[in-house]
Amino acid sequence: MTGARTARSGIQPDGFRWRGGEITRVEGFSDAVFAFAITLLVVSLEVPRTFHELVGTMRGFLAFGVCFALLIIVWREHYVFFRRYALEDATTLWLNAALLFVTLFYVYPLKFVFRLVFAPVVGDPTEVPAPGGGLEPVIRPPEVRTLFLIYGAGLAALYLLLALLYAHALRRRRELDLTPVEVFDTRSSIVAHLLAAGIGAVSMAIAVLAPLRLVGLAGFAYFLFAPVMAVHGSMSGARRRRVAARHVP
Repeated sequence: MTGARTARSGIQPDGFRWRGGEITRVEGFSDAVFAFAITLLVVSLEVPRTFHELVGTMRGFLAFGVCFALLIIVWREHYVFFRRYALEDATTLWLNAALLFVTLFYVYPLKFVFRLVFAPVVGDPTEVPAPGGGLEPVIRPPEVRTLFLIYGAGLAALYLLLALLYAHALRRRRELDLTPVEVFDTRSSIVAHLLAAGIGAVSMAIAVLAPLRLVGLAGFAYFLFAPVMAVHGSMSGARRRRVAARHVP
């Protein structure tokens, strides 16, 4: 079968058959890109030569840990998609390439944002040496709006591309021989990723529309993740049980 492989990995605990087995060239290349992205997050590639340098390096580990966890979430979504559907057609390749491109682009804004977030906690300086001499602030108030736009656009693009990958798998459900429960799970994944992308869009909208003194509210939009995903998970879980009851002997 061109573009997809038949199921051979058995049914997983969630009832979804994993059609992917061995690691393909697409997944191998993708893992290398994710590994490179994580390398870009590393606080410093050089071993500290003094205790003062070590302390300075340790200040970045909290931000690194959060960024690492967020990239692992995206990597796991990528891993589950290819294990579930094992698609290798042209559309999947291009969508996957776009996802990897956005991931690499997203690394530095991600790292910059969380270094700012944890700066008061770890004691990072609020000013840095300016190119022409003297000091300049790490970020000026008018630049905060642009930072939220960059961060929100990256997050929205990542989850939109994941939603498009799942939408493509849904279009090929007959070729993949998806069961009714698997079709439901695929649709549920599309909705979940669109909701996540929507939260990024909400943050961007607040950053554009809010007055400068309130632009920080754009960051609080990301606290919507927990309740939105919890409600979606609860609702889709109840509907999934009804679908399974109708179609599973």
